[in-house]
Amino acid sequence: MNQLQQIHQRLIIKRYSPSTVSTYLSCLTHFFNFHKTKNPETLSKQDILYYLEFLVKKGYSKSSQNQYINSIKFYYEKFLEREKQYYFIDRPIKDKKLPIVLSKEEVQSLFNQVYNLKHKTILVLIYSCGLRISELINLKINDIDTQRMLIQIRNSKGNKDRQVQLAEQIHQLIKRYNNEYNPKQFLFNGLNSFQYSTASIQKIIKRAAIKADIRKNVTPHTLRHSFATHLLEDGIDIRYIQTILGHSNIQTTQIYTHVSSRHLKNIKNPTDDMNIL
Repeated sequence: MNQLQQIHQRLIIKRYSPSTVSTYLSCLTHFFNFHKTKNPETLSKQDILYYLEFLVKKGYSKSSQNQYINSIKFYYEKFLEREKQYYFIDRPIKDKKLPIVLSKEEVQSLFNQVYNLKHKTILVLIYSCGLRISELINLKINDIDTQRMLIQIRNSKGNKDRQVQLAEQIHQLIKRYNNEYNPKQFLFNGLNSFQYSTASIQKIIKRAAIKADIRKNVTPHTLRHSFATHLLEDGIDIRYIQTILGHSNIQTTQIYTHVSSRHLKNIKNPTDDMNIL
């Protein structure tokens, strides 16, 4: 068994999610190939920093850079058990960008442009439950609890499970979808009964946004952002929203207070007392 196979085995034993396992193996394969003339176990601090500098120069995004750092830290600190030796690795400073959010009218317009039942069910489910795209494609038929009207999200980010509400309209939509497509294992199957691909979902939402004449950069995650913002605007407690979204830290959820228009609408603008026109 080579080292990558051993790393794969360790990730599985530690119950990392399938997406994390795939990401870490891909990142470490790249890292090992970059230093293919050296034994990765004997690489110096400078060797690792040189590799991270290479990623920056090649234009890798900050999120991608963080994935490579997480993978490298797992290799040295968890797999080789060299605890606390790699804290020198600096992480990129996160951009403080506000998430892109659609109005409820834009979400409705988006759905109206999708006529394929499977495609529509996918987009509506992402929005109505605030799902990450990885959570959507990992859903299995048995995760839909129609007795309790809940959806079980398993092995989500951080290896956590959670439950989200199954609204009645969504329940009926899923019933129609099941009757027409008869999925076998995963709720949404792609070719040869494998999981539906993230790329396919991204294409579905991009096409729908163009047809709906939405000029924003709409992605599947935009629906998750919009769902959270709409809950906040409807007066739902932010800690409840944190639970629904599966955020470990309330600060992550608080970003939606900055994009919610609820409080802005209650602010009187100074020009309201002026004769401008």
